[in-house]
Amino acid sequence: MIGEGKVVCVTGASGFIASWLVKLLLQRGYTVHATVRSLDDPKKTQHLLAFDGAKERLSLFEASLLEEGSFESAVNGCDCVFHTASPIMFPVSGQQAQVLDPAVKGTLNVLKSAAKIPSLKRVVLTSSISAVLFGAKPPEFGAVADETWFSDPETCEQKELWYPLSKTLAENAAVEFCKNNGLELVVINPGFVIGPILQPTLNISSESFIGLIENGTEFLPYGIYQLVDVRDVANAHILAFENPQANGRYIMAADVYHSSDIMKIINQNYPAFDYSERYKDSKYVGTPNYFVSRTKAESLGVKFTTVEESIKDTVESLKENKFLSF
Repeated sequence: MIGEGKVVCVTGASGFIASWLVKLLLQRGYTVHATVRSLDDPKKTQHLLAFDGAKERLSLFEASLLEEGSFESAVNGCDCVFHTASPIMFPVSGQQAQVLDPAVKGTLNVLKSAAKIPSLKRVVLTSSISAVLFGAKPPEFGAVADETWFSDPETCEQKELWYPLSKTLAENAAVEFCKNNGLELVVINPGFVIGPILQPTLNISSESFIGLIENGTEFLPYGIYQLVDVRDVANAHILAFENPQANGRYIMAADVYHSSDIMKIINQNYPAFDYSERYKDSKYVGTPNYFVSRTKAESLGVKFTTVEESIKDTVESLKENKFLSF
């Protein structure tokens, strides 16, 4: 197997993307050091320990983003760090303590530990399409967003877009640190991530997906969703490490959909689901006014799951885990 004999670290391993990343890394033969906030919380550990290969090649470490040096044991002896740990919340107040500090200081804490390990040359950072789309001006009609687009911190701060600001500042800090400390950095910028869940608790995007289809509650501005399957995102992280030519940023979005189109797909696959009733008051109906390029991600070797398949698998997973009951 391609990962045999290689040791990698996954931070925030109990999360939605990270859980799939750990699972796929173990499948490829890697030895995985996985960090969680608490080793005493079975909701963060049991599903990881149940993966095939976990008994032989998975070690769990307790680490905190804001505790300097807490990642040093986890990264010791590793060839790569996949830094996925970051707060995903949308607070009304206390944004610095809740979002900005863990995102920026936490990223730097992980990187400082990584820079001390001679064997560790590459870092793969989970950023977000939020660090791409929020420039000083909104995307023009028909525009195609790509990896050369960057969110503007000043605009994000003025509009109190704390999550996009946190991802933008964390990505910028990582680029600067890695450049100055001899680490290769590859950044993955996922859109709105859907797909089957492995962890026992709901993550933000899955919870928001439920809110959308149950009562039409919008999560993203103007009802526009840059959809991507969690399995594709996890795979992109691995390809970003395995491909020596991988560099810079990789946007991960299979397609851009209006929420009304998501609802139509669900209704087609689940006729008993009352699309018209649950979505009748939405003002967000139409064609998205911009697109997202898949070119660079596909050059990495990513083969995108269709949005229709991802939506169906998401619904089936949420039903199986009793988060949806229609």
